Amino acid sequence: MTANLLDFDLDGLAVFCEQLGEKRFRATQLFRWIHQKGAQDFDQMSDLAKSLREKLKTCAQVQPLTPISRHDSADGTIKWLFDVGHGDAVETVFIPEDDRGTLCISSQAGCAVGCRFCSTGHQGFSRNLTTGEILSQLWFAEHTLRKQFNTTERVISNVVMMGMGEPLQNYSVLVPALRAMLDDHGYGLSRRRVTVSTSGVVPMMDRLGEDCPVALAVSLHAPTDALRDNLVPLNRKYPLHELMDACRRYLAHAPRDFITFEYCMLDGVNDQPEHAQALIDLVKPKRGAGEGVSCKFNLIPFNPFPASGLTRSSAATVKAFAAQLSEAGIITTVRKTRGDDIDAACGQLAGDVKDRTDVDSRMAKQRVIALKQVPS
Repeated sequence: MTANLLDFDLDGLAVFCEQLGEKRFRATQLFRWIHQKGAQDFDQMSDLAKSLREKLKTCAQVQPLTPISRHDSADGTIKWLFDVGHGDAVETVFIPEDDRGTLCISSQAGCAVGCRFCSTGHQGFSRNLTTGEILSQLWFAEHTLRKQFNTTERVISNVVMMGMGEPLQNYSVLVPALRAMLDDHGYGLSRRRVTVSTSGVVPMMDRLGEDCPVALAVSLHAPTDALRDNLVPLNRKYPLHELMDACRRYLAHAPRDFITFEYCMLDGVNDQPEHAQALIDLVKPKRGAGEGVSCKFNLIPFNPFPASGLTRSSAATVKAFAAQLSEAGIITTVRKTRGDDIDAACGQLAGDVKDRTDVDSRMAKQRVIALKQVPS
């Protein structure tokens, strides 16, 4: 069976090379060729022994995902649609800024969490992506953009696991992908600049803190269990007190000294002054009542879709909500919408393609990923 070398972090690739009778330094060389230089052809890998190159041709390949389409926004945002087989597709979005380039990556085809405001959840769950399929999105975008911009320097400085899917429900393959992103022989990204977003899978938050602590964003969206049960069904399994405790535990390992809470602003549902006050009470330390949670809030304008039955909060409401949190001493930002003209904004990404010849019309109909907060 032919192995896809994108499925391995460096330790996994070292084991694979050992099975071929090769030493670990050969795995390091191979890893650099794949991730730093974007090589797919083993004959390009000139510092590998010819005997190893010949072995690799018989049992291995570097097989990235196949891009189906690319859309470029007037603001510089780029969206790719990738075929993952069996009629499914995932999207990857590059968001350029003056001081960074952020890539939003998917971890699943579809999502099983079923958040009320997220069209991915309304689509349903198809399958987990593999490590290679997760890493392939970064591999393809990084090396495509280097060629486009005619540079050998790194283009992507930040990765956010905020595309389709709940990353922590695909934990076993997520962690090797994260390790490859962080590895100095791979992409060399800072732990502070790789963010995993979760709707609150508490046991896996604890494991991530032990196994591969990166920046953490939590899709909160409600200040009380009663409201969050309705908006984020996972809350029924891991209610807010358990989630807040998990956030505090994660901070002991986190590369940043805060958790980012993502909060989708829904008109008349979770955007009133009493909701803001309940959030303040939830995260700020209270005398004699335990610890708060060191955090910042990222308020996300909702992009409506018909099945949700929800509408976007007005700009004035969002501004007042942000001011109330800020006045309580909580760092609060409002997410800037990017890529509207190519349906790459929050809730506007396509995730299913059964007919490649009609992909663009399907993309217009199926708005399924929540592209959330872009960290600095």
